[in-house]
Formats: sequence, C-alpha cells, structure tokens
Amino acid sequence: MTNLIDGKIIAASLRADVTEAVNTLKSAYNYAPTLAVVLVGDDPASQVYVRSKHKFTKEAGMGSLEHQLPEDVSEQTLIDLIKNLNGDDSVDGILVQLPLPGRIDTDRVIGVIDPAKDVDGLTEISAGRLSLGRGGLRPCTPEGCVILAKSALADGDSLSGKHCVIVGRSILVGKPAAFLFLEQNCTVTIAHSRTKNLADICRSADILVAAVGRPLMIKGDWIKKGAIVIDVGINRVAIDQHNKHDNPKAKRKTKLVGDVDFAAAVKHAAAITPVPGGVGPMTIACLLRNTVLAACARRNMTMPDKL
Repeated sequence: MTNLIDGKIIAASLRADVTEAVNTLKSAYNYAPTLAVVLVGDDPASQVYVRSKHKFTKEAGMGSLEHQLPEDVSEQTLIDLIKNLNGDDSVDGILVQLPLPGRIDTDRVIGVIDPAKDVDGLTEISAGRLSLGRGGLRPCTPEGCVILAKSALADGDSLSGKHCVIVGRSILVGKPAAFLFLEQNCTVTIAHSRTKNLADICRSADILVAAVGRPLMIKGDWIKKGAIVIDVGINRVAIDQHNKHDNPKAKRKTKLVGDVDFAAAVKHAAAITPVPGGVGPMTIACLLRNTVLAACARRNMTMPDKL
C-alpha cells in the first residue's frame, strides 16, 4: 500500500520545533526573531500565501511585518524598501513574495536583499554557498522536499546512496534541490521537459522529485515500484472541459493537481505527497525555521537544540 506523505502533519511538527526554539531564545536572550514580508500588487494567491505566513509567524511567537505595495509601484521604491529593511536591526529575515510584476527586474530586486537576512535562500551569495557545500540559509521549498523524502524512509534508513531524479531545472526548486539531495549523499540526476527518454530516467529513481510545472506530466508507469515521489507542482486545471463548449460564459470549475498523475502513481510508489497538502505547507515551516537560524547567526545567539 502506498504511504501518503502528509505535509500538513510534518510541517506542523516543524513549526512546533520552531515555536520551542523561539521560546528558548526569549528565555535566554529576551529576544524573538522578526520576519518581514514584501508583497507587490493584489494577486489573490499571493495574498493568501502571505496571510498564512503572517499567521504561522505570529503563532510561533515571532514578530511579523507586512509591507504591501501597489501593483504600479516603481522598481526603485521597492528596492529602497528592501534597503531600509536591510538596515533595520530589528528585522532578521526578509522575503519578497514572488512573482513580481513583469516590468520589475526580479533578479535586481532579490540581489538587494542582505544575504544574512535572505530567508528564502535566493540571493547569489546564498546560492553560491549552497553550491559550494558551505553553511547558510537554504531555499525553503527544496529543503522541504528533503525533509519529506526523509520522513518516508523506514526507521534507521537514510537517503545516502539513493538515486534522486529531479524533473525540473528552475533556480527556485530544481537546481537547489539537486544540491540539497547531494548533501544527503544521493546520486542526483536533473532532468527536464526536453530530456530524451525521460520516462526511463524517471523509472530509475529511488526518489522522484517533480518540479516542472506541467499538470499530470509524470505518468504512473514512469515510477519505479517502491519509489518515493515528491510532487512540487501545483497547477489549476478545469474539472469539466465540456462547460466551455456548452456555455462559454459559464464559470469554469477548477481543481489543483500536481505534476504527477497521482491516481496512477499510487499503484507504483511506496510513498507520495498529495497536491495540495504535500510540499506547500513545508515551504512556510522552513521559512520560519530559516528566520530563527538567521536571527541566531546575526546576533551570535546559541542555536536552540530543536533546530
């Protein structure tokens, strides 16, 4: 029987560890870390995500700052805000909610963030430290993938020596995930939508990470019997394709699906993440953890044992 990797439960456990760590810092240093989130525009999905970050940050006992800027804000105004947050000693972590409007140079904006406060691990310095195997703040979603993969292992087992195939080469998930699984001593293959014999490569994976952004692209028979499947994809698709023909003005019903054909994959995988409820909750939990790690590093505070 396929084991469902419940990201909600695992994320709740990590958030509990973060809360305990924050309480330790309050007792030892009379200090609680603070996370600042910057949101540009009024995209509904981004707003929901930012609200969740605020909610869980407060529940963990940390400070939470929100800066919501209008859709037409100038790139320079956004950069000036980030520079101010860099210089604000009360702020330990800075996160710019992506995506930004197309007219704004995302790389330039992210590049302004102080690497010591880069809790999403996206600056060039953070990426460089990861690629060199040095300490630092790790990207939240890829780190969540590693934690979920570990959770699916039998007691006493490890990721060491396992073949991890990552389908997707983005700088947000695919590439950093490759380095993180390498840190766990996995043998890593990065594939993508243009990879030849992609199905055969996927079938060779002990751990298959799908992060290509195409709904249901990974078929059930692409998965080796007993593999662990981590589905990063989150795609909104229509439930009933006939509605647009019968009544073009009718509101289309949609649902969220991953990059993996879940219904077919459960016939092969030993363990798999659902969509939603798999990787998503881990991203926020890892963000909270990174904020605590950043605060401890910046302030020379002893890292709580829980983290």
